This record gives sequence, structure tokens and C-alpha cells, in this order.
Amino acid sequence: MSLILGLAIFISCEDDEVIPDAPTVVAPSGANSIQEGSSVDLTFNITVPGGYKSATINASGGTATITSQLTAEATSGEVVVSFTAGSTAGAASVTLTVTDLNNLLDDATAVLTVEEEPTVFTISSNITTNTTWKTGKTYILASRIAVVDGVTLTIEPGVVVKGEAGSAANATALLIARGGRLMAEGTASSPIIFTSTADQIQPGSIASPNMDPALDGLWGGLIILGKAPISPKGSAEAFQIEGIPTSDPNGLYGGTVANDNSGSIKYISIRHGGTNIGEGNEINGLTLGGVGSGTTIENVEVIANQDDGIEFFGGTVSVKNALVWNNGDDALDTDQAYAGTVDNFVIINPGDKAFELDGPEGSYTSTGHTLTNGTVYMGSCGGGYDDDGSTDAIVTNVYFTDFTEDTGKENDYNENGSFINSNLQMDGSYTDGDNNVVNITVAEYFGDMDGKVDGSGNPVMSIVTNATVGADLTKFSDWTWAAVAGKLN
Repeated sequence: MSLILGLAIFISCEDDEVIPDAPTVVAPSGANSIQEGSSVDLTFNITVPGGYKSATINASGGTATITSQLTAEATSGEVVVSFTAGSTAGAASVTLTVTDLNNLLDDATAVLTVEEEPTVFTISSNITTNTTWKTGKTYILASRIAVVDGVTLTIEPGVVVKGEAGSAANATALLIARGGRLMAEGTASSPIIFTSTADQIQPGSIASPNMDPALDGLWGGLIILGKAPISPKGSAEAFQIEGIPTSDPNGLYGGTVANDNSGSIKYISIRHGGTNIGEGNEINGLTLGGVGSGTTIENVEVIANQDDGIEFFGGTVSVKNALVWNNGDDALDTDQAYAGTVDNFVIINPGDKAFELDGPEGSYTSTGHTLTNGTVYMGSCGGGYDDDGSTDAIVTNVYFTDFTEDTGKENDYNENGSFINSNLQMDGSYTDGDNNVVNITVAEYFGDMDGKVDGSGNPVMSIVTNATVGADLTKFSDWTWAAVAGKLN
């Protein structure tokens, strides 16, 4: 009887054993907003009287993973869940379920809002840390924006950069200061476009949906400055670039580093720029001041700039595959002992002259510069050449065509010992407004070259029916607005 009584008491004690309460899961409080494709950490507070066993998650509107959780048998702590939003804006949620050692469980749900990722960003201050502008986005220049010394701005393919309207000291521009770098490497299928805020173009397009390709002066332009040698008036080693107030120290260019590296530019199109800062002081489409040979510049289009298309102020950088269309002043302008090469270029309807080729202004002289393999569609421009008599240029393998009734015949061409022209060709006729063929001569348009021969005794300028020199136009197909508009046909 004693044995039976003891056993009964023992069984009764087992029946009275208390099982711990179920877990309690508390989701993070407050609304969580997250942009499409972005990630956020969500911290759930957990109480587990019966000891922690496991946790599972279920997510909507994105994906989730547990990145931190309680140790086995722990009775309290935190579970951290990393949630990555999907590509659709709207509601999202993450539900965390916790199970204890007795297989009791609880859950809680964190509610999130997925917002559309911004596609337009306004830049209103200088770039002072390494920065990347992302593919598919548009960046608005609210003022003159400088990439300062020691900083790199990377612009990914397909980006559109738009300058707000402004004049004088308030003109908008992107300026790469000495020691700064621009890595703007577009592609043939996804060029980088610099334009005005009036332009409705979106990333992924080539031609503007609303802008006339002759409309100019709506913003500033792209200015790149380096530490390569220059020859300005007064022979200063460094000088303030035109178009930038002297109060801005980021406007200095020039130095002694011939191989200075200001970055890499590939497949870019610069449009509708050239805001007038003051009398004779506009911003060029692409300004290169003291830019060194360590810089890569190739596949560049400049359209409808009120002043020059591309202007070189000294420096040693070379440019390959350049196209200038509808510039207001000169298409290619060289100054201050520029010492690089422009190879494979196209000029379409230059406003004043196709070339302004000037030499050193100070005591420093360079080895000179070369313009080679070019095609010039004359259109209604003022003439082919302008130079100051001291230029140190070599111009070779250039074809001049598309003469019209309005093509100018003024060429300020001052040949000297270091200015060498060779193997130039020109169309011999054009069709006037009455559909009459008008024959033209070298003397008529390039009088100073008429009868001149090069060092091999060949005519400097020849009239041809089929050109054997000129640009390789295939380098500009597809990615330029000029090609899309049929200007290279």
C-alpha cells in the first residue's frame, strides 16, 4: 500500500508541471519607407520563456533574410532581418515567426512602403567627395558646379546632365578643376548627354524631342582644366580660364605637368550651351585649359554652342573622333601653344570659321599641334580659316564640302614657317536655290592657298570630284544626334 501511495503522489506531481508561456515577437514600430531596389535592416524584439529554437520569415514586395538571431535556448534578444525591396512601388511586409523548445510559436509583421527611386537630382554645390552619377538618371546643374582638386566625378553611360538657365556670374557649367578628374565614359549605344533644362530628352534617347539643333546659349558648358603647360599673355604658369570669374579659384589652369591626367571622356554629346558671360567672354561647348596628355578624350559631339565648339588653351591632350555642329563662332579653336592632335573630326555648318588656329601668346612655345583627317560641311559659315599669324598648326587630310550661296569667303589665313597645310581637298561645285550647278575655285574660297604647294610639290588645296581624304564618318554613326538627323549622309 505504501508503494502504491508513493507512486500516485509522483504521478500527480508530474501532471502539475508548468509549461512556459509561448514566445512573444514584437515588430519594429513606426512606418518604414524604402526605395525600389534598396535594402533595410528590421529588428524584431523577442521574448522566449521556453527557450529559443528557430525563426522563419515570409516577405511580400521584396525579399528577406535573417542576418542575426538568438542563440539556442536563449530566453530574450533580437532577430535582425534584412529586407530588399523589389522593383514595384507599393506596400510590402515582413512576417517573422519564432518557435520555442516546446514548439510554441508567435509571429509579428513589419509593414513597409516601397517608394519609386528618384530619377532626377539637383546639384547645387561643388563636388568635394568622390561621386558617381548613375545610369538612367538625370542631374540638374543649378549653378556653376566644380569638381575640386583631388576629387573624381564618375558619370555612367546614359546619364543626362542638364544646366539651368543663367547668365554672367550665374551661368551654369560643369567645371573640372586642376587636380580633379572626370570619368565620363559613355558607350556607342548609351552616350552621356549634356544639355539645357529646356530640353525634354530623357536617358536612353539620342535626338531631342523638342529642341532645334541650332538653338544655342541656354546654359554654359563643360570645362576641364589641368596642369599641363600653357602660353598666355604675360607668360604666367597658371591663368584664369575665360568664362569663369577670377573670384573662383577653381578656374585656374596650366602648370608644368605635360602628362597630367584629368580623367577620361568617351561618347558624350554637349548641346545648346555657350551662355554669354560678358562681351567676348562666352563659355565654349568643351573648354580644355592646360589639359595633359594623360587625359583620354574621344567620341565627342558638340551641338549648337553660342561660342566655339571645342577650344584648347595650351595643354597637350589629344582628341579623337570629334564632331561640331552649328557652333556660333569657331568650330575648333586652338590657343596658347596647344601641343596635341585632333584626329578624325567632322565640322557641320560652322558659324564664323571652321578653324581658329592661334599660337603662343607668351614666351613658352611648344612643338605645335596637328589637325588631321577631317571633313568640313561648310554650309553658311563665314569661312574656313582664322589665325593670328603665329600659329604652330599642321592641318592635313581635310575635305571641304557642302558649299552654298551663303558660304562665306573670308579667310584670315596668315601662312608662316610653322603653319603647314597639306593634302587638302574641296568640292568644286554646289547647287543654288534655283537648282543650278555653280562651279567654284580654290581662289574664290581659299585665296591664300591658291597655287601653293607643300614640301613635296603637291598642291596644298585641290578640287576633287571624289574625295580621297576626310573623316571616317562611321565613327559617328548611331550615337550622335548629327547622324540620327541624317547630317552625315
